[in-house]
Amino acid sequence: MSSNITFCDLKGKCILSRKYRTDPLITKESIDIIPFILFGNKITKSFDNSFVSDEDIVPGTITNPIITHEGIHYLVLQYNDVLAISLLSSLNDEKVDIFEQFQFLREVCDVFDTYLHVLNAKHLRENFIIAYELLDEMCDFGLAQLSDIKMLKNYITQTNRKFLKSVEKRKDNLRPPEQLTGTVNWRNTGIKYRKNEAFLDVLEKVNMSIDSKGQVQTSEILGQINIRSRLSGMPDVKVGLDDKGLITGNKIFIKRQIENNEESHDSIDSMDYNETSNSSENESGMILEDLKFHQCVKLSNYENNKTITFIPPDGDFTLLQYRLNCSSKSLKPLILCETQYHLHDGSRLQIIVRLKSNYKKQSIANNVIIHVPITNEYDTPSFKHNHGKVKILADEADSSKNYLVWKLKNLSGGKDYGLVAELQLPSTNALQKKKNEYYSKLPTRVEFQIPYYTTSGIQVKYLKVNEPQLGYKTYPWVRYITESGDNYVIKK
Repeated sequence: MSSNITFCDLKGKCILSRKYRTDPLITKESIDIIPFILFGNKITKSFDNSFVSDEDIVPGTITNPIITHEGIHYLVLQYNDVLAISLLSSLNDEKVDIFEQFQFLREVCDVFDTYLHVLNAKHLRENFIIAYELLDEMCDFGLAQLSDIKMLKNYITQTNRKFLKSVEKRKDNLRPPEQLTGTVNWRNTGIKYRKNEAFLDVLEKVNMSIDSKGQVQTSEILGQINIRSRLSGMPDVKVGLDDKGLITGNKIFIKRQIENNEESHDSIDSMDYNETSNSSENESGMILEDLKFHQCVKLSNYENNKTITFIPPDGDFTLLQYRLNCSSKSLKPLILCETQYHLHDGSRLQIIVRLKSNYKKQSIANNVIIHVPITNEYDTPSFKHNHGKVKILADEADSSKNYLVWKLKNLSGGKDYGLVAELQLPSTNALQKKKNEYYSKLPTRVEFQIPYYTTSGIQVKYLKVNEPQLGYKTYPWVRYITESGDNYVIKK
C-alpha cells in the first residue's frame, strides 16, 4: 500500500502531494528531502531545520527507479518533465507489490495526461484542484481504485457549472452520477440491444522448443478467455470451466483428458466441439497458474464453487488470463518440421523440408507458415513441393537475414508434406561454407492457427446469462482457438 503519492518537477521540487495513510516514518521532511535523495550527494539543514539548496544537486535522468532512505522506499516514475513518486514505508513491505505500484503510477499519469491534454509541470500546477480530485477517486487508503478514464469523466469535469434557480428548486436534478454511487463502475445503465448475444473465445498460444528428434525440450501455454458482450440491461453471467482440475492456492492442476472425450456440451446449443491432444499422456498433468481475472469477476464465488460470476462490461474485454507450464512429457509437438541442408560441390545448396501434423484428422490448422533460415548470398532459386506456396523473404527486423517461407492455407491432421529447394551459390570459398553451416544450425520457426482446439484441454461447460428485470432470451457462443506463440521453434 502506498502511503503518499507526490508529483515533482525534474529538480525534485514538490508540485503536489497526497497523503493516504498515517505513517510514522513518512512526514513532511520525507517530501522535502526528495531533491537530495534523487540528485544530491549529501543532505544538509539550516538552523531552522529546513532543507537548504546544495551545490551537489545536479538534476538528470533517473537511473534507479527504487530508492530507499531511512526506512522509506521512493518509487520514481518519470513522465515528460514530471516525476511521479510513490512513498512506501518499510513497515508494509510484506503487503506491497512493487510492480503494481509502478503500474498504478503509470495509470495516474495517463489519466492526468488525458485531463490536462499534456502532462507537464506547468499544467499540473495550474490544474492542481482537478489533480487532487483525481487522486482521491483513483486511490483510497493507499489502494488503487478506479482508473478507467470513461468512468472518471462522468463525475469529474473541467467545466464550471452554475446552478440555475430552476435547477435549485428541483433537488432530484442534483443527484450524483450512477457510476459514483453504484456498485458497478465498469458498465453504464440503460444499454439495449435488439439481439442479445455473448461471444466467448478461449485462445491459447503455444510456445515450444523441439529438438531434431521431435522431442519437446521446453513448452509453455499462454491462454486467455475473451468475451464480446452484446447484452441489454445489467445481466448476471456465469461461466463454468471443466471440473477436472485440482485447486491448490492460486494454481489449478489440469488432468489430461482421454482421447475419446465423453463430456457433453448440451448446455450450450451453439458450442463448438473441442478436441484434446496428447491423449496418451493423460496420466501426466499441467499446472495452470498466474491467474488474472477482470475486475468484474466476483472472486468469492470462484473460490467457493469454482464458478466465474460477473456483470460484464459492454463490448470486448478479457475475462481471464492464465499460463501453463508444461513438462516435456505432458505435451507432444502439434506440428513437426524436419529440415536438412546438403551442399553440393560448394556451388549448390539443397534444402529438404518435411512437414508433419501431429494432431487428429478432424482438426485443420489454418495459415501455416514455415520459416527456414538461409544465407543471403544465393542465386536462381527453384522449388519442388506438392502443397502450398514457397518464396524467399527478408527478415523485417534485419534485412541481412533471409528466410525460405513455406505457406500452407490449411493443414489437416495426420498429413505429411515435403519441399525441396535448390539455391545456386555464387561463392565457393571457405567463408561461404561457414555461413551455410551457420544457417543450417539455426532453428526453424513455425506459425499456425487451429480452430475448435485447445492444447491444455480446458473446456467451458456452460455459459449462462440472466437478466432478472428484462428476462430476454440470449444466444451464447463459445469458440476455441490454438495458435503458435512467438517462440514455437524446431532446432536442428
